[in-house]
Amino acid sequence: MSEFAFELELCAHLESRREGIFARQLGASVADPGGRILDVVCVEPGPAFDDRVALSSAAVPDAAIEADVGTGRARYWKDAFDCHPDRARRAVDRACEIGFFERERRKGREYVRQVARYPDWYNRIVGIENKPDLGRPGDLEAQLRTDVSLAVVDEIVLATESYVTRAHLNRIPEAVGVWRVHREGAGGDGGSDVGGNEGDGVGGDGLEIEVIRESEPLAVEDSGIEPLEFHPGRTDIAVVSPDAKTRKRRRIAERAYGKGWRTYDFPACEACRPDDSSGATLPYCAWKERVVNAGSECGTSCEGYEPAAESCSETESSPVVDLEAERDRRTPWVADPDGKRRQQSGLDQFG
Repeated sequence: MSEFAFELELCAHLESRREGIFARQLGASVADPGGRILDVVCVEPGPAFDDRVALSSAAVPDAAIEADVGTGRARYWKDAFDCHPDRARRAVDRACEIGFFERERRKGREYVRQVARYPDWYNRIVGIENKPDLGRPGDLEAQLRTDVSLAVVDEIVLATESYVTRAHLNRIPEAVGVWRVHREGAGGDGGSDVGGNEGDGVGGDGLEIEVIRESEPLAVEDSGIEPLEFHPGRTDIAVVSPDAKTRKRRRIAERAYGKGWRTYDFPACEACRPDDSSGATLPYCAWKERVVNAGSECGTSCEGYEPAAESCSETESSPVVDLEAERDRRTPWVADPDGKRRQQSGLDQFG
């Protein structure tokens, strides 16, 4: 199984059985943006989750959250930001577009205010590193050690389909949890040579998670160490402050809320049929007999490629797939919340 297919099927399984907002492929580094990408993130709801749901379906720009803009008297937008004017301008426009800010004109100047206070909406953040085949680990050990030493997420878990040995466990930090994902009807040796706790059961998607090792809480409130470059005999690092980690956690949570995990395409090919047997609609290829990544695996060079009919969106054989509507239907996220904007008239002229 490809890591892409494994990732989608695991997300579908977790979403149907666990509470939280799930998203894929989110940046988790601080000093080196883009240096560490988490495969899957689960953001657990906090005390004001309902307020966040009502606020907007989109991610709120971090600059808008940090700006000195409250819910009371509107402020001149340039005076409210402590960042580059271009970044501030983008944040204002986006915050107004998604309904987090509202704006008004006074003597040719633009003033903004928040429609509601930014809520304390998330609790723990759990990162999941997907490696279905431990025989091809890649940079797995270094990635997991970075997650533990930086400690931006509350817990980190390794998910695999491989048989897990003590040698595997000895190569990764003890704080990292390990899940073995079983597929119904695929083998069934039932576990590993290190024991394990009972999993979450076989769902309608045919998956079962066996907990080989529980994850340990990471020190998210302390300073973190982020490796930057590895050299013979030394590693360049950055010390990341607790405040910087707090801001990063908020960005991860916001990005997860706005993005979700259904960020894939369906190829324009007759061999690909939407499959919702896993609890979510996935791009299943009948020719390859598995879930496929349309962006890297599909196209005219594929031997099984068969152009989809031009009218496929209207035919019974090729139904329209609305992933946003599916997310709205199956998760706590709401695609079109009522919002909290207090005044609507006259705002379009500033869009």
